[in-house]
Amino acid sequence: MRAGLSGIGAESLTTPGDPRAEALDRLPVREAVPALLRALDDRGVAVLCAPPGTGKTTLVPLVLAGLVGGGPVRRVLVAEPRRIAARAAARRMAWLLGERPGGKVGFTVRGERQAGRGTVVEVVTTGVLLQRLQRDQELAGVDVVVLDECHERHLDADTAAAFLLDVRAALRPDLRLIAASATTDAEGWARLLGDGGTDGGEGATDGGGGSEGPAPVVSAPGVSHPVEVVWTPPERPVRPPHGMRVDPALLDHVAAVVRRALREREGDVLCFLPGVGEIARVAGKLGGLAEAEVLQVHGRAPAAVQEAVLAGADGGRRRVVLATSVAESSLTVPGVRIVVDCGLAREPRMDHARGLSALTTVRASRAAARQRAGRAGREAPGVVYRCWPEAEDARLPRFPSPEIAGADLTAFALQTACWGDPDASGLALLDPPPTGAMTAARETLTAIGAVDAAGRATERGTRMARLGLHPRLARALIDGAKEVGARRAAEVVALLSEEPPREYGDDLAAAWRTARHGGDPYAARWRQEARRLEQALTGTGDARPDGARGAQRAARGDDAVAGLLAALAFPERVARRRGERAYLMAAGTGAELSEGSRLGGAPWLAVAVADRPVTAASARVRLAAVTDEDTARAAAAALASEGAEVRWADGDVVARRVARLGAIELVSRPLAKPDPELVRQALLEGLRREGTGLLRWSAQATAVRQRMAFLHRELGGAWPDVSDGALLDRADDWLGVELARARGRADLGRVDAGGALARLMPWATGEAARFEELAPERIEVPSGSRVRVDYGADRPVLAVKLQELFGWQEAPRIAGGRVPLLVHLLSPAGRPAAVTADLASFWKDGYRSVRAELRGRYPKHPWPEDPSTAEPTRRTNTRR
Repeated sequence: MRAGLSGIGAESLTTPGDPRAEALDRLPVREAVPALLRALDDRGVAVLCAPPGTGKTTLVPLVLAGLVGGGPVRRVLVAEPRRIAARAAARRMAWLLGERPGGKVGFTVRGERQAGRGTVVEVVTTGVLLQRLQRDQELAGVDVVVLDECHERHLDADTAAAFLLDVRAALRPDLRLIAASATTDAEGWARLLGDGGTDGGEGATDGGGGSEGPAPVVSAPGVSHPVEVVWTPPERPVRPPHGMRVDPALLDHVAAVVRRALREREGDVLCFLPGVGEIARVAGKLGGLAEAEVLQVHGRAPAAVQEAVLAGADGGRRRVVLATSVAESSLTVPGVRIVVDCGLAREPRMDHARGLSALTTVRASRAAARQRAGRAGREAPGVVYRCWPEAEDARLPRFPSPEIAGADLTAFALQTACWGDPDASGLALLDPPPTGAMTAARETLTAIGAVDAAGRATERGTRMARLGLHPRLARALIDGAKEVGARRAAEVVALLSEEPPREYGDDLAAAWRTARHGGDPYAARWRQEARRLEQALTGTGDARPDGARGAQRAARGDDAVAGLLAALAFPERVARRRGERAYLMAAGTGAELSEGSRLGGAPWLAVAVADRPVTAASARVRLAAVTDEDTARAAAAALASEGAEVRWADGDVVARRVARLGAIELVSRPLAKPDPELVRQALLEGLRREGTGLLRWSAQATAVRQRMAFLHRELGGAWPDVSDGALLDRADDWLGVELARARGRADLGRVDAGGALARLMPWATGEAARFEELAPERIEVPSGSRVRVDYGADRPVLAVKLQELFGWQEAPRIAGGRVPLLVHLLSPAGRPAAVTADLASFWKDGYRSVRAELRGRYPKHPWPEDPSTAEPTRRTNTRR
C-alpha cells in the first residue's frame, strides 16, 4: 500500500441521497477515521477502540479499501473470532454497497467461501487467517489487516497478531495492522503493536513504523442511551457452574425473568446465556409465549435463523432473542430495549475429557457485563436485568481470562513450530504461554510425529497444521485414511471435531450412521465438514489407503472404523473392561458406561468423550466406539511398555515382568530374581505407606526412640529427629544393611529397630556417650528404688509411690538440668494420687488432703505429719 491514507476526510465518506451511504454517514466511528488514517500513515499500526454499533467492523474496512471515501482501492483482510460474526460483517458491508457477499466484499470461514477475484474486503475467521499466514507469510496482495474484537483474547487472534508483527518486522514493513475492539486493554495492545512490529530501517517510510514507542490509540465515540440496572438474583441459592454444567434452577430463574421483563417493559429482549444447551432449555421454558417470538442465536444456528435475527423484527410482534456471548460485541441485534443477563460465560480451558481445548462455564467479567448491558441502550433508553446480587458485582473479574493462560496449547505449539519459533520465545504476545502447558503440548506433538526432538515441525507436522484441525484429530485423519480411505476417515473425524448431540447416543459408530441419514442442523454441518476434510486430504496426498493392508482394513465395518479413528485421536483413552460397565483407560483413569448403553460388554473401547463429576471416582463415557486389543496396541504404541515391576502391593513386595499399554496391564508373570535396588525401593514404599511399625519394635527399642525424640525436641543440635518421616528420609543411614538383605514384609518384621536406631546416635561428636546422663532410663529415688522415666508424653514423667519420696524437696532435672521431671505421685496400690513438678509446695499444701483421703484406706502405710523430714520407704509400717 504505497499511497498515504490521511488525505481521505470524514466529510467525503458518503454520497447524498443514497440511503445506504446515509446509513454509513450516521456511524459514529466516522469521526475517528481521519485520526486512524493518519496513525496508519505515520506508524503503520494502530489500536482502534470503538463501542459496539459505532461502525468499526463495517465502515472502517470500506474506507481502508477505498470503497467509500474516494481513496485508492486496497485489499483489506478483516479477521473475526467467530464464523457467525464473519458472515454477518460481510453481509452488512455488502448490503451497504448494494451488493451480495462474494463481490467487492466477501468472506471465508472453515468450509464456506464467498469471495472472488474482485473481492477487495474479505472477512475471515482468525483460524483461516492463521492458515493463510502459514502458506504465505508475506500475505501477498493484502494491504491492511484488521484484527477485530481483540479484547476477547482468543488464542488464534493473539497468535495471528504475533505472526503479523513478525511479518511487518521481517518481510512487509508496508503491511498496515489495526487491533480493533469494543473494550480492551488499549495500553497493552499499543505497547505490543508498537514494540513488536517493524522498528524502522529500510522501507520503513513506505509503510510507517519509522518512530518508536507504543502504537497510536484512536478512540471513537459511542452512541448509547441510558440503561437502567435491575438486580434480579434467584430467591434460593444456586450451585456454581462446574465444567459445562449449569444449575437448572438458574435457567428456570432466567426464563422467569424474561417473562417478567416482557410484562414490565416495551421492546425486544436479548437474553445472554453461556451456551447452546442452556439456550435450548430456556427456549423450552418460554414455549407458548403469545406476546413474543423466541429466537436462538449461536454459532450452530442455521444461517437463515441468524440472518432473521440480525435483520430485525418483521411485523409488530415482539422478539425474545436467546444468545451466547457472540451478541456482546460481534453482532448487532436491532430492536432490543431489554437485556437479561444470566451472568455466565464460556471460556476456553484444557478439556481433559476430550484431550482438546474446549469451553468451561465461568462467571462473566465486569467488562462483559457492561458490553451486554449496553445492547439495551443502542437505539433508545433501555434496561438490563442482572440475575445475580448487586453485592457480588464488584467481585467479578475485570476482564475475561486470555485463552493462552488456560487452554490446551497443542495446536498453538504446532503453529509456532511451523512458523519457525517452537518455544514462541521470539513472538510478540500480550501473555507468554505457560511453560508447563507448552511442555505438555510438545510431548503430544512429538508422540504423533508432528515435531522432531528439537521441537521443529516435521513434514508430517506441516501437513497436519494445514488441515485446520487439532493435531490429535489431524493425526487420526492422516493415519486413518491410509487404513480405511479418505471418505470414511473424514466422516469419523468430522464427528470427533464437533461432539454430536446427546440424543445421538454414546456409541460413535451409531452416531455416525445417524448423521449420515440425519436432516437436523448438526448433520448438515457434519456433512459439510466431512467434505472439507476429504478434499483437504486429497491436497496433502494422504487420501488413499496404504497398499494391500489399507484395502483389507477399508473393508471393515463401521464399528471397527470408528474404533480405529477414535483410538488414533485419543490413544491415552483406549480402555479395557474391568467390570460390568467399568473400564480402565490407558491414562489410568477409570471410566463407566451409562446404564443401558449398547457398548456394555465390549472387551475394549476407544473413548472419545468422557467427563468426571466432582464427587465421582470414575469418568462417565459420553461417546466411545468398540475396538479390539490389536487396534488399541497399534494406535497407542507410544504408550506400550514392558519391563520388571517391583512394588509394594497388598502389604508385601510384588515382583513381576509386565507388558502394559499405559496403565492397562496386558500380560504379567512372576520375576524370580528382581533387581535388589528395585526391591529396596519397594520396601521403602511399604514403610512410607504403612509406617515404621513394619519393623520389630521391642519395649526397649520404643523407649530408646522416645528418649532420642525428647533430646531432639529439647536440645536439638546433634540429636536427630526420629519421627516416621525423618527416619524414612534417612533410611540408608540406619536401615541400609537390613534393607539390603530384606526381600519382603517378613524380613522387615525381623529387623531389630532398636539396634538399627542406635546408628543414628551422635557418635562422631561424643554426645552419644552422654545419652544416659541427658535422658536417663531410670532415676534413683530416696527410697533407693530405681524408677523408669516415661518419655512417651510431651514431658518426661516419673511415676512413683508417694512414700518413696519422703524427704525429697525437689524433683530431679534432666537434659543437662534444663527439664524438671513431672512427678506422678501414686497411692500404695499404684493408682495416681497427685501430679506435681514442685515437691516442696506439694508437701506444704497438697499433701494434707491426699493424706486425709488415703490414710484410712491404707492404714498399714506410713502417713507422717511432716513428710519433708520423714524417712522414705517402699514398705508398710509392719514390714519396717
